[in-house]
Amino acid sequence: MRNDFDLTAYRRSTIGFDRLFDMLEGRMRAEAGDNYPPFDLEKLSDDRYRITLAVAGFGPDDIEIVAKQGELVVTGRRTEDRDDGDYLHRGIAARPFERRFELADFVEVRSAEFANGLLTISLEREIPEAMKPRKIPITGTNPPLSAVETEREAA
Repeated sequence: MRNDFDLTAYRRSTIGFDRLFDMLEGRMRAEAGDNYPPFDLEKLSDDRYRITLAVAGFGPDDIEIVAKQGELVVTGRRTEDRDDGDYLHRGIAARPFERRFELADFVEVRSAEFANGLLTISLEREIPEAMKPRKIPITGTNPPLSAVETEREAA
């Protein structure tokens, strides 16, 4: 599917949203380009997610996962030549790849597992205590007024 949506008009009329527009334009370019390797993105709960990439033809040593400020990068490069047969057809792609995922604030990679040609990456959003809403107790130095004092102040 081709997407020719131009964000220039929005860039001119907004201030401070540069990163958002860069991300949207980058995503549109990525979706128009190569979709290898295919992946699933699951929401397991409000704060837990899982990315599963189909990486048939690669082994755990051929894949690198790097989490940096707001981004997860999964790179695959075969370290050894596995051309050990006389193929009539070679349909399992094993070309190098790089998949990038934008991470929201406080989303961290918890683990990565490789099994049966699938790479599974578990993510979790953990908001620091200082950022969570908290209820502030109200204290006072004046004791509550008695009924007699309340009537006196009203008069």
